[in-house]
Amino acid sequence: MSGFLLTPAEVRELTGRVRRSTQAQTLRSMGIEHRVRPDGSIVILRAHAEGVLSGEAHAKAGNKEHEPNWSAI
Repeated sequence: MSGFLLTPAEVRELTGRVRRSTQAQTLRSMGIEHRVRPDGSIVILRAHAEGVLSGEAHAKAGNKEHEPNWSAI
């Protein structure tokens, strides 16, 4: 592992796809944020991908507890 961005080889391994358009589609379906550079290459932050795949991103988003509005009763 090197750098804070996934390498093109790591993007291929993560998505199981070779074509950039299908890589982007697969990343969207996995909930992994990415950007497409002007040359068409895909950029993914390593920390974000690791967070999503480990469930940390979901845990942070779901950290807010849901309770009834007791003051409305």
